[in-house]
Amino acid sequence: MSGPQEPTAPLHGTSAVVEATAGRLIRLRVAYEGTRYSGWQAQPGRLTVQGAVTEAIRQISGEDIRPRGSSRTDAGVHALDQVVCFQTTSSLEPEVWVRALNARLPRDITVVAGDEPPPGFDPVSAAVRKRYRYRIHDAPWKPVLQRHLVWHWRGRLDTEAMAAAGEALVGEHDFTSFETTPSQRLSKVRTIYSLHISRPGLDDDAAGAEVWIEVEGNGFLYNMVRIIAGSLVMVGAGRRSPSWLAEALAARHRPAAGPTAPPEGLVLVSIQLAPDDHPPATSVPS
Repeated sequence: MSGPQEPTAPLHGTSAVVEATAGRLIRLRVAYEGTRYSGWQAQPGRLTVQGAVTEAIRQISGEDIRPRGSSRTDAGVHALDQVVCFQTTSSLEPEVWVRALNARLPRDITVVAGDEPPPGFDPVSAAVRKRYRYRIHDAPWKPVLQRHLVWHWRGRLDTEAMAAAGEALVGEHDFTSFETTPSQRLSKVRTIYSLHISRPGLDDDAAGAEVWIEVEGNGFLYNMVRIIAGSLVMVGAGRRSPSWLAEALAARHRPAAGPTAPPEGLVLVSIQLAPDDHPPATSVPS
């Protein structure tokens, strides 16, 4: 059950409302567990995160608004920092929107913060860096508490070999080999700023049992991070040599790379936005 409901009509009082203006923007930082959802983007007849947020907005202000997100996370993929923006004529302050939305959203979606960006803000073009984490559970036991958040791989992975292979992907490259086909994106060139492989010490049933792949870049092709993860696992499992990943990248052909890792291990960790007073001159699709 949700917590106490916020009033559906705009709240009155000096701390609750501002002067209503046409086309006022509200920007949110949203987190969600993607297990139940067919991704971020609304789709007819499917449960999506965008659809859930749209319905919550309608319940609050009566407006039929579809919010825009910085990243189109796939079905089953999670997020800790999705940037969402929508236009409203409501006079509710951003912090009231946060409380009201959290009172209506399902328990696996939450709004972490909200503010009012300048006119013309676009969450897609404003996103200059995105960080993703892929989690792999490679212990012999099953990940009971983390089962919806990790890929359970049966066999210990060689993280040193994975790290050596991942070095080839850092920098600006054509990542055609790491995109699910067919694709309508004209440019396959993206920049990876960093790629780190670690085995963090965690609590509960994941203690010493996970490998994390952290990737930060200016944008990602469709399934790019999951294909990178699947390829690195092939190296870590000894099925491919570390030098193979550079060859797969150079091939610019999807079959040259490894499999697409399952969605449950992937989480959008953070999105860095261009400063509001210095919008980016160009944008890179997510």
